[in-house]
Amino acid sequence: MIALLKGNFLYLTPAKLIVEIGGLGYEVQISLQTYEPIKNLTEGSLFIYHHITEQSQSLFGFYTQKEKEIFILLMTVNGIGANTARLILSGMQIDELFKAISLGNLLQLEKIKGIGKKTAERIIIELKDKIIKISSTNFEEGLSPEKNIKHDAIQALMTLGIAKIIAEKSVETSLLNATEDLNLESLIKLALKNC
Repeated sequence: MIALLKGNFLYLTPAKLIVEIGGLGYEVQISLQTYEPIKNLTEGSLFIYHHITEQSQSLFGFYTQKEKEIFILLMTVNGIGANTARLILSGMQIDELFKAISLGNLLQLEKIKGIGKKTAERIIIELKDKIIKISSTNFEEGLSPEKNIKHDAIQALMTLGIAKIIAEKSVETSLLNATEDLNLESLIKLALKNC
């Protein structure tokens, strides 16, 4: 499964773009939330959700891991597919969406194109408890080079069986105490010593 694409941004519109990597172009569907921070970029990284059905395969791209997680969560609601989830994320900021769900604000959800009363009700009923857990989770915003190396180091430590909270703390400590710029490999080695 494709989880991340990093390359040149070609043919960028508010709904999709082509990411060129090594001569291959990947068409990626995006929301307005992702379009805004990348609209002036010519290259970068996107978190990817690889959507596979019996008829087709599509790539959905997200500037933040948080947006990707919300997208996946929205698709767990009966009657909401990938395109509807993308429309919801184009129609509301994540904080606004969380607030509307937690307060049971049907009217705000119904303002989103393609969302009727029944779908809005299902979103509130099925997601109200789940968004409380998600809103307390810390997500890395975007993938700047600094955040990218930190994110990758934490993921590597977690793959080695280290708990997320310990991995995050040891990476933070390693970055704070570093006397020189660290590459990913040296950061992981240093963080392992701090675990």
